[in-house]
Amino acid sequence: MVSTDAHATDAAPALYPCTVTHVRTAPRRYDLRLRTYMWLIDPDHPPRLPRLLRPLASFDARDHFGGASPTIRAGLRTFLASRGVELGDGRVVMLAHARVLGHVFNPLTLYWCHAPGGEPLCVVAEVHNTYGERHCYLLRPGDRAEGADENTFRVDKELYVSPFFPVDGGYRMRLPEPGERLELTVHLERDGARPFTATLRGARRAATPWALLRIALRHPLSTAVVSAGIRYHGIRLYLRGLPVRPRPLHRPQEGVK
Repeated sequence: MVSTDAHATDAAPALYPCTVTHVRTAPRRYDLRLRTYMWLIDPDHPPRLPRLLRPLASFDARDHFGGASPTIRAGLRTFLASRGVELGDGRVVMLAHARVLGHVFNPLTLYWCHAPGGEPLCVVAEVHNTYGERHCYLLRPGDRAEGADENTFRVDKELYVSPFFPVDGGYRMRLPEPGERLELTVHLERDGARPFTATLRGARRAATPWALLRIALRHPLSTAVVSAGIRYHGIRLYLRGLPVRPRPLHRPQEGVK
């Protein structure tokens, strides 16, 4: 079976077969649904798979933050330190696509960070676009959306993601740490409206070798399929006449280089 370190038993690796939904209401209605699966892991204790299954799931520091840190946690720690947040030896839980057969694409990676005493410290939302750019949003308790629950945050948009929306407005993100269910929602808010909403819904599965093999056979090359699906639907929207907004220069963030 997939082995874990004894100190990480409260964050044992888990699989979430899930559905990604994008609902666009402006400038015209368009819906997108993709089925995939994601991993929930402690980046300090990634799953140790049987040799034959290792090509189906790996987690590499080069795929996150600036890609230059020796480990994912080191990259996260550098990013947080650049913003005055001390992680210490607090627990981290990461939701992401794994690298599959050498390919990975993570539109959204989430890190739930806890203080050494166990209390929630912050959430980091790492966004990648299809142009090879990335941006990390630091979500602290003070960033909680007015009138919302403790899992909902409001942050200004700072990365060009869809070619049909400019870099303005903000995101309202509801990001409860996954348990038996994975239920995340991200709204784009512009001019008092919500022209775009993304949801991620799934159910937890134990990350056994058989579970991984079954889900990998059901969703072969899952990260490539997600990347191709986003591009395919972008082309469809362009052919339907949606105007493309110019992509501004995105300057790398401090701690994300």
